[in-house]
Amino acid sequence: MNIFSFDSTFEGLLTLVYDSYQRKQFPDDILHGKAGQPVLFASTITTETDDNKAERVWNGIVKRSSEENAHRIYRVYLADMPDTPMLLVKYIRLIIDSGKNEETNFSEPTVVEFNKLHQKVCKEAHRINGFVRFQKTIEGSYYASFAPMYDVLPLCIPHFRDRYADQQWIIYDLKRNYGFWYDLKNVSRVVFDDLKVNSQNGQLHSSLLADDEKLFQQLWKQYYHSICIQERKNDKVHRQLLPKRFWKYLPEKNF
Repeated sequence: MNIFSFDSTFEGLLTLVYDSYQRKQFPDDILHGKAGQPVLFASTITTETDDNKAERVWNGIVKRSSEENAHRIYRVYLADMPDTPMLLVKYIRLIIDSGKNEETNFSEPTVVEFNKLHQKVCKEAHRINGFVRFQKTIEGSYYASFAPMYDVLPLCIPHFRDRYADQQWIIYDLKRNYGFWYDLKNVSRVVFDDLKVNSQNGQLHSSLLADDEKLFQQLWKQYYHSICIQERKNDKVHRQLLPKRFWKYLPEKNF
């Protein structure tokens, strides 16, 4: 049984693929930061991340399929699930070994599973783009946090950078404890050890909020509820469009 391990990075996963081809051994199981315990009495092949190897695999995927498909592989990697690396290794092998158009071979279970997961990740990113609520801080910058099902924050940053280019902001993933800070010029990854935020609803401590932010939140809640037409409420459709797991991060839902 071939068991491989890597450091949970995307580059590490691509390096693992490269090393597998070099060794002519392919994983039956993959251990990483979110995987389970090693199998008893089985040795593990540890992958050391190598950017050059990763780039060669990336270029190979682009050559054998397309650049868009390579980016689709990255998006599925962001699903951030224990079984995702194994799925991606199988998918990449199909692309490299079988050639072009394999990504549309829906008779292949790996391709079907890959596409389903890709749709879920993209849908989650789209929801975050629409449902994030910023809070104005006493320093004048803006803060938003949430805990998405998938690690979609890297996919959302271009949207917020374009839409809020004239504002300083932080968007933080509470589930994975990291975020991105935009300073009007650059976007930087940040990690806070002592974040004064309510992990249940993403609200900053009141001492960090600008005075007018509290007023605006109250006005927004009142406006949201005043325009609701009770006779036309459809809770089932509402939950389909706005899953209940997002409600706790929306001020208008905490009236």
